[in-house]
Amino acid sequence: MSATKSKDPYANPRAFYGSELERLRNEAGLSQTGLGTRAFCSGSYIGQFESALRIPQLELSKRFDEIFGTGEHMQRLCRLARRFKVAHYFDDAAELERQAQTISEFSSMYVLGFLQTEAYARAAIRSGQRFTSPDVVERLVQARVERAKLLEGPSAPVYWAIIHEAALRVAVGGPEVMREQLSHLAEVMRTMSNVVIQVMPFTAGPHRFLNTMVSLMDFSDAPPVVYDEGADTGQLIEDPFLVAQCQRSYDLARANALSPAASMALIESAAKDWATHGLHI
Repeated sequence: MSATKSKDPYANPRAFYGSELERLRNEAGLSQTGLGTRAFCSGSYIGQFESALRIPQLELSKRFDEIFGTGEHMQRLCRLARRFKVAHYFDDAAELERQAQTISEFSSMYVLGFLQTEAYARAAIRSGQRFTSPDVVERLVQARVERAKLLEGPSAPVYWAIIHEAALRVAVGGPEVMREQLSHLAEVMRTMSNVVIQVMPFTAGPHRFLNTMVSLMDFSDAPPVVYDEGADTGQLIEDPFLVAQCQRSYDLARANALSPAASMALIESAAKDWATHGLHI
């Protein structure tokens, strides 16, 4: 996974951590790969810290201090960087999505952004941006449509989506928009071999992710991360213990959800309900 994101070193503590890591590495005469070898990680992972794409890790920062002979300098910067609240979390998550090998997502009330039609995306964004100008809403819609193209092509990630049955029943944009959206889901399931969609039925009962949208991303040369999103907020989670907890919860969601075949049948049935009755009770 290559790091291409550059930041002002004084923009925030994470960026300053990255600039200090790069400075110390260069003074030690080490390449990113060379430092990664000594710190037991990949060179590209080092690059992600230097470009402020990844949140610093304390254990790795301790190794850097040992390699550079800098006492606890990098560990102190790490603690500062990990306390800093980034205003636009999804900017970093979107950057990571483009480099992930596998993306696994769960949503309870909305169809996930990667799978939304343009009409559904417009209705969903309008509902959450009631006081935003139409041109801004339209830019957000087009950005979401463009993002969905990540699932296409030979280098596309494996994408696993679990959608709660509630998302099939909530009238986002009206009956015709819902019919088109659910028909699109069924078409994706039929035609895209890298996409797996499951529905979590009402009968499955409560689950840890019911009040949030969560995205788990795995990479070929870096540890996994989780992006957790609520209303008007979101956060990247890189702590190995918390990521492992989220992964276990996602595995349970997979086990409790309907099979892909049963999910397809339910989605197609719901699409027919929207077409013939408007709202399924």
